[in-house]
Amino acid sequence: MATPLSDTSLSPLKTIAVVGLGTMGTGITEVLAKAGREVIGIDISEAQAATAVAALEAATARAVERGRLTEQERADALARVRTSTDLAAAADADLVIEVAPESYEIKQQIFRELDGIVRPETILATGTNALSVTRLAADSARPERVLGLHFFNPAPAMKLVEIVSSVLTAPGPVAAVTDLAIELGKEPVAVGDRPGFVADGLLFGYLNQAAAMYEAHYASREDIDAAMRLGCGLPMGPLALLDLIGIDTARTVLEAMYAASRDRLHAPAPILKQLSEAGLTGRKSGRGFYTYEAPGSATVVADALTPAAAGTGTPGREVRSVGVAGSGTMASGIAEVFAKAGYEVVLAARSEEKAQAAKARIGKSLSRSVDKGRLTAEAAAQTLDRITPAGSYEAFADVDLAVEAVAEDLEVKRQLFAALDKVCKPGAVLATTTSSLPVVACARATSRPQDVIGMHFFNPAPAMKLVEVVRTVLTADDVHATVREVCVKVKKHAVDCGDRAGFIVNALLFPYLNNAIKMVQEHYASLDDIDAAMKLGGGYPMGPFELLDVVGLDVSLAIEKVLHREFRDPGLAPAPLLEHLVAAGCLGRKTGRGFREYARR
Repeated sequence: MATPLSDTSLSPLKTIAVVGLGTMGTGITEVLAKAGREVIGIDISEAQAATAVAALEAATARAVERGRLTEQERADALARVRTSTDLAAAADADLVIEVAPESYEIKQQIFRELDGIVRPETILATGTNALSVTRLAADSARPERVLGLHFFNPAPAMKLVEIVSSVLTAPGPVAAVTDLAIELGKEPVAVGDRPGFVADGLLFGYLNQAAAMYEAHYASREDIDAAMRLGCGLPMGPLALLDLIGIDTARTVLEAMYAASRDRLHAPAPILKQLSEAGLTGRKSGRGFYTYEAPGSATVVADALTPAAAGTGTPGREVRSVGVAGSGTMASGIAEVFAKAGYEVVLAARSEEKAQAAKARIGKSLSRSVDKGRLTAEAAAQTLDRITPAGSYEAFADVDLAVEAVAEDLEVKRQLFAALDKVCKPGAVLATTTSSLPVVACARATSRPQDVIGMHFFNPAPAMKLVEVVRTVLTADDVHATVREVCVKVKKHAVDCGDRAGFIVNALLFPYLNNAIKMVQEHYASLDDIDAAMKLGGGYPMGPFELLDVVGLDVSLAIEKVLHREFRDPGLAPAPLLEHLVAAGCLGRKTGRGFREYARR
């Protein structure tokens, strides 16, 4: 929380009017009042203004209970807020922040009225995240003093503020609101005027693709949301987030983005229109993608689409021993996961030496777990004893489940599956950890495609909870059941998806990363500003460029190409900047240079 400031330390923007006292306007009012500003809250609805005051009283009372405010500070903050239903109350404001509904007609009417009310030097800010700041400014008598000031919800908690300049905005107002944002304890990011700006421009494309994925019945809403939370470390899944934002709001933002970009990735998924027009707008209406206990409630209740309890379907095959093919980081991690869960593991590589090195890597990983108190020395020793290294896949003769984790090359994988087909006993389940290649192509390399399935673990396998379980059109029901049961035993969260490029996580993640690269390529925003915007405004654990450099630009490019080839959408074509960096050998952290430079170890 920003500490209340004395009058002498305040910027020139001391009296601020907030027009529109919905959730966002109320949150902004709270931030301003607690930071020592005089705030005039204006709403055409007297009831809404009263609701906002009650919400402020409740929020500041909670802050006192948690020791974040004293009773005197609370009383002073509340005393700095007054409300009105008349826009004329903004006459003495140094800054007016408009957070009315996302409609040009409504916002333009407010700005026209303000022109006749406020002083010539007053700054007018719009809180829009979807509409053109330039268009709003052009209708104003003083367009040079109009800008965008985009807070994120909930405003008291979220650190990011996007400060949006149009081609008409003068530098002075931008500097003044930037200083204000810093004094409020926020992180300002300067951006140009385009729909969605940085954070929402990247976020809403991703949300739209998730809605389209659900609409296509590719995966359940629960699996899509779990995949993105567990696979990417996001605080919420995309469909739950759409319900929180408001499906009607998301549709409005996407319509504006599509009108500007004509990118099909921004064309609102039809299900967003269907839900909006049915009044199923998310949490605020009590139903959207999910059903809630009551309008405004965050508590999800079961409905007709809620999955049945696990364990009611086809029984799986018995799995006592597991073969893991490969010697890299992923293979070692998967072998460790199975051995920790009590399975006998054969870890096979192209040579005995590589297999022994992989086992030694697992030994070091287990030692680190012991050092951190996550595992006893005895448990670590028992885990390592369950792993038998082998220099040939012939050692898989008796395994019940064989999992390959070799190079992401289809021909290499096909050759391996042809070999597994010869050495593995009848009834053994054969799984691929591919993240982007067709599982059915691996299956067709065998004489038993019904026994082949995808088990996409995430790196590092011992830490990441997600496994994407990928059925092909040929996969047997009991093979699918077997893998689901195994995931439970190894304490992983399994999500079901079909055999198409990217599965759930990569199909949603990499277009978002690609769009971030396009923003830099078009000189719209800097690497640092985009990374900061997504961490602070979207709750992402890493910014897109941090993540790209960790994943590897070559790996990212390969996945982008697979997605583009499969879906044939021009918006999925890899950004030329990514291709240029890969061609130059700038692959990220592993080469010391990607989007950023790194100290060589």
